[in-house]
Order: sequence, then C-alpha cells, then structure tokens
Amino acid sequence: MRYVAIVTVSPDRAPVVVTTLDEAIDAVRATGLRLTAARRLVLEALLAARGPISAEDIADGLGGTMTQSDIASVYRNLETLGELGLVRHFHAGHGPGRYVLEGLGEHEYLACESCGKLESVQPQALDPVRDSVRELTGFEARFSHFPIVGLCAACAAEKRTARTTHTH
Repeated sequence: MRYVAIVTVSPDRAPVVVTTLDEAIDAVRATGLRLTAARRLVLEALLAARGPISAEDIADGLGGTMTQSDIASVYRNLETLGELGLVRHFHAGHGPGRYVLEGLGEHEYLACESCGKLESVQPQALDPVRDSVRELTGFEARFSHFPIVGLCAACAAEKRTARTTHTH
C-alpha cells in the first residue's frame, strides 16, 4: 500500500531542527528538561530510522536492533518531544500515526491503500496539486497531517492489468 502524507509543524511551535543525537540532546537540555534514558531511547530510534516510524516500532526496538521500551513511555516522550518542536506527527493512511525528527526536513507523503507503501515527497512536488485545488475552489490546501491516499504505480498497474484481463 502506498501513502502520501504531508508532515507539517504545529502552528503553535517553532520546529527545532536536529540531525545528530548530540544536537537532539542539547535541544532537550536547552529547554530545562532532563534527558531521561527513555527520552534518549526515543531520540536514538528516530535517528536510526531516518524516516517516519510508529510508536510501536520504537517500543519494539526497531525490530530487535535497539532496546525495547514501554509503549506508554514512548508515547509520553514523543508527545513531549513534539511539544518541544523536535518531532512531527502525522497519519499515513489507515495505519498507526508516524513520527519523524524535524532534522529530516519537511516532507509530504503518498500512501498506497493497497500495499501500504509510504512514499516521501518534497512539498514543492505537490505545489501543482495545491494550485489546482486553489483554481477550482479558492481553497488553500495543506497536506500537513494526513497523506494523499491512493494507489502506488505498481498497484495501479496491477489493477489496470486485472481490469484488462477481466474484460477480455
């Protein structure tokens, strides 16, 4: 399944862009918060993933490559890191919410409702879509919290092939 989702920053906070664990630790400490072991684990998992992941993936230790954690602790720390502007949250179709560090840059996502694939897209790549929506309706579209959902190229081709096969 392929999903497109745009990840944006909450309008009530400025993003804190970090690209390394040291920068993330410094950013947490700069707010006066302690860097707990659980908070560090969440930051390490987000950095190791290098892309959007679910709280469940973090709690699971990224499939056994990292230390496992309590899911409630992961959610609490993701919420805290989000309030600090270090982490963005978005929904990728029908699955669980996803989280990503601000340091990975602003991305929007396409989500395939068939195979579940999540494809990252630079926001400017969807500017023509926003332009079309504006021209048709006057509405200024943002794709910040939910992906654009549809079929990835492979699933769309498979569906076209299946339709062609059934009609003959």
